[in-house]
Amino acid sequence: MTNLGATITPEGIRFAAWSSSARRLWVSLFDDSGSREIDRLELTPQGDGVHALFLPRIGDGTRYGFRADGDYAPERGLWFDPNKLLTDPYAVELDHPYQYHWRLAAKRNEGADTAPLMPKAIARSLPKPVPAKPALFQPGGLIYELNVRSFTKLHPDVPEAQRGTIAALAHPAVIEHLKRLGVSAVELMPVTASIDERHLPPLGLTNAWGYNPVTFMALDPRLAPGGIEELRDTVAALRKAGIGIILDLVFNHTGESDRLGPTLSLRGLDAQAYYRHQPDGRLVNDTGTGNTIACDHPVVREMVLDTLRHFVRFTGVDGFRFDLAPVLGRVDGAFDPEAPLLQAIAGDPVLADRVLIAEPWDIGPSGYQLGNFRPPYLEWNDRYRDDVRRFWRGDTGAIGALATRLAGSSDVFGREGRPASRTVNFIAAHDGMTLADIVAYERKHNEANGEQNRDGHNDNLSWNNGTEGETDADAIARTRFGDQCGLLATLFASRGTIMLTAGDEFGRTQKGNNNAYAQDNAITWLDWAGRDQALEQYASSLAALRRAFPALADIRFLTGEPADGSEIPDVAWLTEAGAPLGESDWNDPGRHRLVMLLGDAEGGRLAVVINGDRRQCVFSLPERDGFEWRSAIETQPVDLARPLPGRSVNFMIERQAAKPRARKGS
Repeated sequence: MTNLGATITPEGIRFAAWSSSARRLWVSLFDDSGSREIDRLELTPQGDGVHALFLPRIGDGTRYGFRADGDYAPERGLWFDPNKLLTDPYAVELDHPYQYHWRLAAKRNEGADTAPLMPKAIARSLPKPVPAKPALFQPGGLIYELNVRSFTKLHPDVPEAQRGTIAALAHPAVIEHLKRLGVSAVELMPVTASIDERHLPPLGLTNAWGYNPVTFMALDPRLAPGGIEELRDTVAALRKAGIGIILDLVFNHTGESDRLGPTLSLRGLDAQAYYRHQPDGRLVNDTGTGNTIACDHPVVREMVLDTLRHFVRFTGVDGFRFDLAPVLGRVDGAFDPEAPLLQAIAGDPVLADRVLIAEPWDIGPSGYQLGNFRPPYLEWNDRYRDDVRRFWRGDTGAIGALATRLAGSSDVFGREGRPASRTVNFIAAHDGMTLADIVAYERKHNEANGEQNRDGHNDNLSWNNGTEGETDADAIARTRFGDQCGLLATLFASRGTIMLTAGDEFGRTQKGNNNAYAQDNAITWLDWAGRDQALEQYASSLAALRRAFPALADIRFLTGEPADGSEIPDVAWLTEAGAPLGESDWNDPGRHRLVMLLGDAEGGRLAVVINGDRRQCVFSLPERDGFEWRSAIETQPVDLARPLPGRSVNFMIERQAAKPRARKGS
């Protein structure tokens, strides 16, 4: 690890920070309460921008921060102000959360010392690295995205003092729920320390998602009051249950925001180096947050790598999801899939076997990069999300796109002859409507965010009720339930990695809010007591089916050719009459019925029967002598002469027919 930050030795602590343009740097030491500065000592230049100082006779638990001085010229990307206490970019623990205050953004010579407003970094002796073990998660598994605070805030089985923390995820009731769903890994929305955007406190709101970090290693004290050991213990508990943990990390921007934002850490140390700037000195805003991290800078690159190694070595996490990942691959402002940072992450010995997931878009020039990352990076696939929603909404001409998404999205990930998909299929995520809201609201309802419903996406590909003119509440509920089942079944029937957002398996709602980042309240807290247990049971059944029939979770693209060691094609696409789909069928804009007939290497077959039409329909499946079709979930014979209901997905597995019993006396 780069020798920056607070390094504890038996003799004392070495403090080190990097800045290429500061004239002077200091370390400020504080008392055990963090409220009183007891010393301020100047760091010594060591060369190559490193400033350091060794202090004897101090050790674990020391509270500190940095200060820097130099030119103050924001128009040129220089923000030096010794009155701003700065968090160490390599801090591993903070004594309390960040809280926004206007004085944090005051201009030099116009504001008092910010030390009373800032959390203090705590120098810590890190635990021994966890034993190196391969990642549990493998592509094709189920990722379960969750917000740590909202997930257990209302969980009745979790002790009240533990609710909303990382430790709560290790509770037996939580682990049992994850196991029933067949979760391969939970993906934790950001758990590092973050700060509210400046417009939220006047509205009485707080950032509930955490996508506004200040530094990258220190966990948020509200989510991990036990520090890194809390995350480490939770990783171990879930790993014992066969479940990995993936951290969602934000390396694309920080909470220092635009030119009017607060000076908290990187800005005060060397904004010119840590952030990207326009030629005229203005901050680049490829993230929509006011600033953009300069991930092509060698010092930033090493800081990112050190952060990832830190979490693998000391907690044993399975991997990482990178928010607005094109920022990590921008070189001189342009995205390059071979960017040094992307290559360094994938090739690092500590990180090489971790799962790496890219959110493949930002809002900068050529910011949409779906399919353009290189293996081993998996990618969030928003085309999957949109095409599946369009099909179940009833849009015309959606059948071909649905089949492509079910088969692994070879149009996106099959370039250069690659045989396997890197897709992460999802229908709903933290950003957007919940699964239940997709089928209940045509338009977003973000009024609670205080922005007159202007924030959030306007095109949600959602629908209301599903039955035009229906007024019966029970009928509406049944229709919505069926639509949720159809969406879930499609997700679990899709090739590649799949992702489910916590609570969507039991009908969580945000009342139509599709940008609930500022709602740390009942809008986002999962209602465990009121969950839809029938939907939850259905989701668990789908998970069991996906585990039992490996062809569903295979990441290789479907080709229509026989699977290895089998004479049965890996897929056949059929009409409701059991005939192969012809060109006219694929081009029929009104077609909303499809059968995906999967074959496996053992000669077994599974039919995924999709009736997206509102009308019921009789489906026929190809017969083989000595075999019969049974419901794959209920394991009961299926009467194919009876119509299957509209807006439904049925899974039918081919089993050997039971031999007729011999007659007595024969």
